[in-house]
Amino acid sequence: MATQLKNLSDFSHTTVPDGNAYKIAIAVAEWNADVTGNLYTGALETLIKHGVLPENIISVAVPGSFELTGAADILLKKHTELDAVICLGCVIQGDTRHFDFICDAVAQGITQVGVKYSKPVIFGVLTTNDLQQAIDRSGGKHGNKGDEAAITAIKMAHLLATA
Repeated sequence: MATQLKNLSDFSHTTVPDGNAYKIAIAVAEWNADVTGNLYTGALETLIKHGVLPENIISVAVPGSFELTGAADILLKKHTELDAVICLGCVIQGDTRHFDFICDAVAQGITQVGVKYSKPVIFGVLTTNDLQQAIDRSGGKHGNKGDEAAITAIKMAHLLATA
């Protein structure tokens, strides 16, 4: 497993552009709130650390990961000035195939919204086998996927602005 060797929050190998010029939204799922709350905190702190002004960050909460696609669509439709949307959620494997359907729908939906608006919509959704893996990736021993999603949003917003 790749994350056994890598901390998600280590960006020493890459250059992160200054986020001062960007407006970024964060949609965060309320389901698995302990985990998604940590993802949100990581994303928010990382955006600010890399220059995104707090007044240029819009945050919304949605019931679960499945609703992230709709939230991203609503945000980009209502706030045309946005440079990127970060979608944060956590889906933990259970005893049924529900996990597979939700993960697939969210991944496909987030991709489709990004293509529809030609804007970066970032997949910051943990899809783990158990709660411990989610904890490890939301501020635990493997770093914080929220940090990674924020860096990705800044880098993709920069690409959009400069390509």
